[in-house]
Amino acid sequence: MNLAERDASLRELMDDADCDPRLLAATYRRFGLVNRLVAGWTGVYRHTLRPYLSGLGRPARVLDLGCGGGDVAAHLAALARADGLRVQWIGADPDPRAIEAAAARAASDVSFLCTGSDALRESGERFDAVLSNHVLHHLDAAELAAFVDDSAALSTGLVLHGDIERGRLAYALYGIGILPLAPGTFLRTDGLRSIRRSYRAAELASRLPEGWRVERPGRFRVLAVRDPRA
Repeated sequence: MNLAERDASLRELMDDADCDPRLLAATYRRFGLVNRLVAGWTGVYRHTLRPYLSGLGRPARVLDLGCGGGDVAAHLAALARADGLRVQWIGADPDPRAIEAAAARAASDVSFLCTGSDALRESGERFDAVLSNHVLHHLDAAELAAFVDDSAALSTGLVLHGDIERGRLAYALYGIGILPLAPGTFLRTDGLRSIRRSYRAAELASRLPEGWRVERPGRFRVLAVRDPRA
């Protein structure tokens, strides 16, 4: 296994329009637990997102691009609710299968739209913050450039794109650690492919425009940040 370079030729099974719908639905359901374990959004919320939203001093709107099954938006909404913050969380994904799965996580402060960043931008939508989870590694160079440009245009302030950081240890630990959760899902195959497709911090930084920076909020994690206040 060569992880020295990003393998952009790989495709994840769940991205196949003809993949098994039962396995796909089970994968979306278990993302809630998997992302709690590996994605690190609780820490990003506490250290970055909560202070920003609190500082606005008013109700806020936050967009989760490529929201998948909606678990990240629902999790962040619960954290904000517990802190007494008034936030509307909007998850957007162009895949109707994702939105169908996400609908189960809708709430008074969490809603989902079947659309992409380009369409939202064309419609003139603006949000106080924009984020994504595990989207960047899916994108080729042109798609990445368009995605970060769209997300910056959609946000009046903070943008946060979290992803995996490619590495041998991450690959080995995930391959073993995911085994109890993997049966009946695409989690193991697609997770390992995601790691092989993902960027290292320096690689990602070199592909981002001026005004962006890359942080490491945790082990095996990268966070692309655009903060006009910085």
